[in-house]
Amino acid sequence: MRFRPCIDIHNGKVKQIVGSTLRDGSDSARENFISGHDAGYYAGIYKSRSLSGGHVIVLNGRDSGYYEASKNAAFSALSAFPGGMQYGGGINNENAREYLDAGASHVIATSFIFKDGILNEENLFLLQREVGKERLVLDLSCRKKEDGCYYVTTDRWQKFTDFRVTERSLRELSNECDEFLIHAVDVEGKGQGTDSALLAILGGSGCSCTYAGGVHDLSDISLIREKGQGRVDFTVGSALDLFGGSLSLDDITAETY
Repeated sequence: MRFRPCIDIHNGKVKQIVGSTLRDGSDSARENFISGHDAGYYAGIYKSRSLSGGHVIVLNGRDSGYYEASKNAAFSALSAFPGGMQYGGGINNENAREYLDAGASHVIATSFIFKDGILNEENLFLLQREVGKERLVLDLSCRKKEDGCYYVTTDRWQKFTDFRVTERSLRELSNECDEFLIHAVDVEGKGQGTDSALLAILGGSGCSCTYAGGVHDLSDISLIREKGQGRVDFTVGSALDLFGGSLSLDDITAETY
């Protein structure tokens, strides 16, 4: 288990938001933190500590008036830590190479792969052919539905797909990519604790994945270790001191390295 740093970008700025409040139409979300620093500043901190394997995520849709500003902010992070961070946000087979060339170690895809609410195998193949499975991360960020099961969400976590996240489905899909990034959307940005049931699924799958959502203090990190069976990496957003929270980067890295 290791810590994977993050940089979330919305409307051209580094932010921490409550994931379930994100809305494309108004480019709005409930904000926990808005940074006065650019994305390159944070990437530089992660590079100085050799904290590779994190992710830069643009939270604006490609049709947003803020998209270019957010994209440029992401490029500043990728150039500050070349090969050290993954990129996600609007990835498809036509633009993926651009982000790898800009310094991303991997590209992270969701909506292009889970198109129109289903797993689109043709699009998955197109992206694999463009970047290779070894540089592809699938974002399986999910929410729980009324049936008590977790389903992948797309379009900045606003639309449900029919893909159910289970130990079996994770193992089957793991053959198609290098790893998974999974936000527990219902607890993302709330700082009220992690989703232990989802963590148990991730740990039981044995797949390489990074969990995000709800981390508040070191006890949550201990829970990730326990429920994830030491196999699940994690990231911390709003609770991290770099983003206005109380958890220090020093304490987190001491806990996991």
